[in-house]
Amino acid sequence: MEAVLGSAALVLFSGGQDSTTCLAWALSRFDMVATIGFGYGQRHAVELEARKVIFDRIAAEYPEWKRRLAFDHVVQLELIRELGRERFDNGPETVGEFETGKRYIPARNLLFVTMAAIVAFRTGISDLVCGVSEAEYSGYPDCTETAVSAMEAAVSANTGRKIRVHAPLMDKTKADVWRLAQELGGGTFVDLIVRDTHTCYAGQRNIEHAWGFGCGDCNACRLRSKGHREFTAGGALG
Repeated sequence: MEAVLGSAALVLFSGGQDSTTCLAWALSRFDMVATIGFGYGQRHAVELEARKVIFDRIAAEYPEWKRRLAFDHVVQLELIRELGRERFDNGPETVGEFETGKRYIPARNLLFVTMAAIVAFRTGISDLVCGVSEAEYSGYPDCTETAVSAMEAAVSANTGRKIRVHAPLMDKTKADVWRLAQELGGGTFVDLIVRDTHTCYAGQRNIEHAWGFGCGDCNACRLRSKGHREFTAGGALG
């Protein structure tokens, strides 16, 4: 799809697999693409370091995408660490630990989208892009299509401007996300996802797997590994 002249989007970009794929999705559709990241004391803050590497790879490998990249803004949200102190202080999450009163931080994505909407408002952007998905996730209520629709309505009502929130991965499995990466940027982009993005909740970067770097045990690593296995089994890399 050809980018629409004068169109602009702001991508919630963490440096992980999903948000990097969403960045490519936006760069393929919008004439100008800005990015926003969040530092909140997360154990996998290495994602923020990965962002810089990914920007450099995109600039080197995709000249057209480089021309469309605009500003990058990083917001520090240490209050999330305060609200979720138990979650951060006790290691990576496991299946079934998202219930209220345990380690799930409710409405975190709502907070991120709100911060992004403020930046979008001040820079004249009306389209936000985020990488949430309800196809394969840990049961988080703020990763559903219902939640995203509610976020869109909330930020539009509270800014006085129609702001669209795109979630291109909403109905995609992790294998689908790998396939989308290949469709958007070919084998080079798949290699970028493998080598340069970071998803591991433990922040592990010194153990390399076929699907990338990570501890291999946390939910994020297991999901990424499963998706890559299904992706390659389909002959997608051939």
